[in-house]
Amino acid sequence: MRLLVCSDIHCDHGAAQSIVERSGDASAVLVAGDVGVMRTGLQETVDVLAAISVPTVLVAGNGESAEELAAACAGWSAGHVLHGSGHEIEGVPFWGVGGANPVTPFGAWSYDLDDVEMGVLLEDCPPDAVLVTHSPPLGHVDRVSGQHLGSRVILDTIRKKHPRLVVCGHIHACWTEEAREGTTHIVNAGPAGVWVDI
Repeated sequence: MRLLVCSDIHCDHGAAQSIVERSGDASAVLVAGDVGVMRTGLQETVDVLAAISVPTVLVAGNGESAEELAAACAGWSAGHVLHGSGHEIEGVPFWGVGGANPVTPFGAWSYDLDDVEMGVLLEDCPPDAVLVTHSPPLGHVDRVSGQHLGSRVILDTIRKKHPRLVVCGHIHACWTEEAREGTTHIVNAGPAGVWVDI
């Protein structure tokens, strides 16, 4: 199964169009949040992405809420917005949770989840799934100026559920970086898109 994975498009319609143009070679496309910017520009950017006809899994970033993303994708038959929920593609289970965790310092516009909220939404992730989150797990593809800013709750879920792949974004300094936690492959995708075979 060949996946085209991306994150943090942030209203860059050129980046979105590039994902669209390459999507025909993918079994599925995964979008790990921040399609818009600070709660703006979401619909216009989704409208570009909606030309993708292969199954597409999306989660919200901290720049849009799960509800806003679901509303923007309502007319896109191939688009599947996940938030504490799953979708199966070619027999492979996918699970998604949007929003930033830990809570960011960015203020009211940022769609953040505390540890309890994130834990509840990750609880039913099936073992060996493909997990799509906006935030990276703590200690992996999450470094800014020497500090690790990832999610302890996502890391704990990886150690408990052993997903085959985690696709995330959020930490721009680590775009396209990859890591491993046990048997789990972790990719901080970035807006240019990364190919991953599973």
